[in-house]
Amino acid sequence: MSERDALAWKETEIADLTAKVGALRESMGRVIIGQHEVVELLITCLLGGGHALVEGVPGLGKTLLVKSLAQATDMQFRRVQFTPDLMPSDIVGTEILEEDTSTRQRVFRFQQGPVFTQVLLADEINRAPPKTQSALLEAMQERAVTFAGQTHKLPRPFFVLATQNPIEQAGTYPLPEAQLDRFLLRIDVGYPTEEEEVLMVARTTHAGLDDAQPAMDVQTLLRLQQLVRDIEIGEHLLRYATRLVRATRPGESTVAAVKQHIGWGAGPRAGQALVLASKARALMQGRLAVTREDIGAMLLPVLAHRVLRNFEAEADGIAIADVLQSLRNEIKVG
Repeated sequence: MSERDALAWKETEIADLTAKVGALRESMGRVIIGQHEVVELLITCLLGGGHALVEGVPGLGKTLLVKSLAQATDMQFRRVQFTPDLMPSDIVGTEILEEDTSTRQRVFRFQQGPVFTQVLLADEINRAPPKTQSALLEAMQERAVTFAGQTHKLPRPFFVLATQNPIEQAGTYPLPEAQLDRFLLRIDVGYPTEEEEVLMVARTTHAGLDDAQPAMDVQTLLRLQQLVRDIEIGEHLLRYATRLVRATRPGESTVAAVKQHIGWGAGPRAGQALVLASKARALMQGRLAVTREDIGAMLLPVLAHRVLRNFEAEADGIAIADVLQSLRNEIKVG
């Protein structure tokens, strides 16, 4: 097959798969009222093969959002409510002693925890102590769990969506930076518009919401995740993404807003996440190459949880989004 034929075949395949992404959006849209940008970012994160950190006050449908995604992709779904008394074994599993009825021999058997699923909702993850939070670190990064010296592989695909309540912080344990860095995107869920809220109240108090219908199977999803890696990005855009990340570091940044308001910048993993998320966005729109707009659109969800404000910025109420906007305005392609 010639290079031109191979390119034409890939374009046809991407067009077919993009149509299935559209069907996925439509299936979730029958259940999720509004929140179009949130749904878009969630699918982007899923196609990028990463995990998502979702922030929003209670009652905005975060659990329904994740459950609908699992239903629409025909994946196994589990939810864990994080609480201060939650133990690591409650997440990854534990060994239980069993007796063979025929031989009377007793053996230990590993009992899998809720992390052994394809879509895991870690609800209010900052309510659990650091020891329990860290139980997810290996699972999120290595897609495996090690217990008693034995490694257990997790199902594929494996997608963690963790939620946080940005208002009530009493009795919570902030996620350490090492774990925050494991999330590909941070997605902020805001209040619905008046019309969306009226429709939401009307539906849920009348007949209730139906489940999302399967619109994509697991094999198609795995193929999409594979294709994301094949999306092209020009050398100039690769350097642009890298410069954006490097410019978040106060010690070497030329951006005044960063020097004044940022205490700690993003590491190299942020550059990887920015490029990967941009590739996923390009694929969702049926393109074979990343554009500058893809990188700009992914800048805030990729860097929002990786860049730390200093005390002055917190005291003055300077948002991370404002600093990143200044960064985007000053750092140019080329």
